[in-house]
Amino acid sequence: MNIKGYGEKKRHQGVLSPASIDWILFASTLPLIAAGLVTMNSFVSESTFFSHQVGWAVVSLCAFFAASFIDFRFLRKTSVVVALYGGACILLVVLLLTASVIKGTKSWFDFGAFSFQPVDPVKLVLIILLAKYFSRRHIEIADFKHIFISGLYASVLFFLVLLQPDFGSAIIVFLVWLGMVLVSGISKKHLLAVLLVGVLSFSGLWMYGFKEYQKDRILNFVHPLTDIHGSGYNAFQSTIAVGSGQVLGKGIGQGSQSRLKFLPEYQTDFIFAAFAEEWGFVGVLLLFSLYALLLWRLLRGALYGATNFEILFNLGLAIFFASHLVIHIGMNIGLLPITGTPIPFMSYGGSHLLTEFTGLGISMGMRRYRRVTHKDSIKNEFLGPA
Repeated sequence: MNIKGYGEKKRHQGVLSPASIDWILFASTLPLIAAGLVTMNSFVSESTFFSHQVGWAVVSLCAFFAASFIDFRFLRKTSVVVALYGGACILLVVLLLTASVIKGTKSWFDFGAFSFQPVDPVKLVLIILLAKYFSRRHIEIADFKHIFISGLYASVLFFLVLLQPDFGSAIIVFLVWLGMVLVSGISKKHLLAVLLVGVLSFSGLWMYGFKEYQKDRILNFVHPLTDIHGSGYNAFQSTIAVGSGQVLGKGIGQGSQSRLKFLPEYQTDFIFAAFAEEWGFVGVLLLFSLYALLLWRLLRGALYGATNFEILFNLGLAIFFASHLVIHIGMNIGLLPITGTPIPFMSYGGSHLLTEFTGLGISMGMRRYRRVTHKDSIKNEFLGPA
């Protein structure tokens, strides 16, 4: 008996086994969590951020393994996707109507012992929705109406998030939609039309949508040294922290920008800058390697997706993580405006950490019924290489 073939057949049929989980992908997340925890705990003797994040990490890891046991083929059903999307819209509307203003935004449901930011799971719902939509219409993607309709779905979530106002999360929603449109096969002329719409939308938001502090951040991005004691203070201190880390860093707990409180929100919005100051260029390279490994495993998982839905979901999840990375690191090194976007697995916050591991858990659940061989390999086996 071919034992290997038998094991592969069982996994293809959806039987859970240790091989159902991508252990390389899972292992890449653990040092990232540890890096965030060490950075949070470096500057104070007793950090509530550290203890709370440990608890959220445990909950998130449990969610990851629990999701790995589920057969997610039910997500292909239109009724399920519509229910998820409708629930996401209702959740954001209720948030705007009932949530308290915290740090200038209505972004959290406050339950006393903990708070919850619903925009994080909403991003995951958007990935599922777009994966479902484009999996049925991938051949017809050249028809502009599908780009327009999918854009309408995304724009509802975009504007509900922008009304909070949460500009950073709204940009992530837009980038997830744009990325999934691109991987679905958009034509160049349609891409140009999308970019034109984006420019016009930004112009409209600048005149009627953005708050004054958001305009100040964007203007400060264009002229970073014009107001380093006001709107440009955070970006200025962040770039100092990153640069002062040099090659090997200052050492754990020795980051002066964070320790002396020059760098604000070092446990969330600027945790990359705090990490770079302590660990230096070498530590940042290691960090980038772990994120690259995570993205590579997601892209590799997409190659073996059972259907277009699973392929697009994994690609969407990779776009989700990449968008967070680019925006967070970009604003920490002065290349992008400050938007308050967390970096995956490192920034403090239970909502985004739980969402990230749930998304990965869904991907692991899809591995239970994946193709054993990539479809192009099967085609070459019978027909020969193209």
